Amino acid sequence: MSNSVYQVNKGINKSIEFKGLKAQYIWYLGGGIAGLLVGFSAMYLIGLPSLLCVGVILIAGALLVMKVYGMSNKYGEHGLMKAMARKQVPKIIKIRGRQLFLKK
Repeated sequence: MSNSVYQVNKGINKSIEFKGLKAQYIWYLGGGIAGLLVGFSAMYLIGLPSLLCVGVILIAGALLVMKVYGMSNKYGEHGLMKAMARKQVPKIIKIRGRQLFLKK
């Protein structure tokens, strides 16, 4: 078996990019793969047939990869955090009294 060498592109003040994945999406994919491994072992220990376990994990893994690559392409390096922060900002601020504007 030969060793594989992967190029990790990183310039000055740039985030890591690996095979098209940017920044935190590498960690999301790694965590998802670890979750798939735990899920496979749990299904196998329960006693499900191994081909069924492999099939479920392959489908879930394909969906995981497509979703993570889709988020990486859609949001970019920091866009997902910005989108999540934008959802937490209220659309309307309602003030029902004048007390806030009166000086004491």
